[in-house]
Amino acid sequence: MNTYQLEVVESTNKKDKPLHDQVPFGTIFTDHMFTLEYEEGKGWHEPKIVPYGPITLDPAAMIFHYGQTVFEGMKAYRTEDGRVLLFRPEKNFERLNLSSERLSIPPVDEKAMLEYLTELIKLEKNWVPATQGTSLYIRPFIISTEANLAVAPAKAYKLMIILSPVGSYFTGGLTPVIIHVEDQFTRAVKGGTGMAKTAGNYSSGYQAQANAKKAGNADVLWLDGIEKKYIEEVGSMNIFFKINGEIVTPALNGSILNGITRTSIIELLGSWGISVAQRKVSVNEIYEAYEAGQLEEVFGTGTAAVISPVGELNWQGKKMVVNNHQIGELSQKLYDTITGIQTGKVEDPLGWTVEVK
Repeated sequence: MNTYQLEVVESTNKKDKPLHDQVPFGTIFTDHMFTLEYEEGKGWHEPKIVPYGPITLDPAAMIFHYGQTVFEGMKAYRTEDGRVLLFRPEKNFERLNLSSERLSIPPVDEKAMLEYLTELIKLEKNWVPATQGTSLYIRPFIISTEANLAVAPAKAYKLMIILSPVGSYFTGGLTPVIIHVEDQFTRAVKGGTGMAKTAGNYSSGYQAQANAKKAGNADVLWLDGIEKKYIEEVGSMNIFFKINGEIVTPALNGSILNGITRTSIIELLGSWGISVAQRKVSVNEIYEAYEAGQLEEVFGTGTAAVISPVGELNWQGKKMVVNNHQIGELSQKLYDTITGIQTGKVEDPLGWTVEVK
């Protein structure tokens, strides 16, 4: 990335701050946003912080036609003493570049991006809520903007970062959810875009999720796209199982997203002396463990929820009730520790947080 001076244009029409614990996720946005342009031959340029508002694109912009886009999700947290912390933001920009590589989008300078984000958060510090369980959601994304209907990587892109204050993900506490094991639709396949954080991965799952919800489930457990046998993700989260005392999670195989929370869970457990087996996990294995009384805990992991406990799995007419629909001891400890580190309530021995000063 070429080095350009960051331009800051402050908004003269500041918005009223909402009651953060009453805001539906992703519906309110702050006063400013960050933008960065790319042009072939010129590279990434024109870093700007400008008032939040609509953007103009040509109807032939390639994002509309071929879906060349990637995004990230991260958060800023307010501590009890008023500081603002980011949680492993360098990992998000590292993954943004991995996603971009898969979608043939030019890489960004990760260090520069963290500096730009820090300046944006500094300007919007008053938008970081202080109520327990709340945070400022951060959405960096890149879209292809070249006006061209040719089926080829674009020669122009726009990177943006928008911010949204969000309430607690769990309005009723950490209540375990009911999950349908999906054996018809496919989320991703090895060699596809499942390992990238790109738009189509999510919208392609809507129909399966809608069907699951109609049947009384909260979401779906995705199986591999070839054999419909091996577990991959739950909804848009990574998944973990505690089986007879062992912690198991599906190995990254090219179709599973390398979640920042997933990595943090594995590293945190390792610091506690608990190893995590990363391997193929079949739904048959999970059912056999359930039948043997050895399926002790199941939980999803992701930025929005951190930990989402699973209380029941429904698979081909079989119902697997996990821990009597109660959150497991390990799930609760992981949730308390990571959210505690994020909000400065718990010591950060692994150096995960970055303070925005």
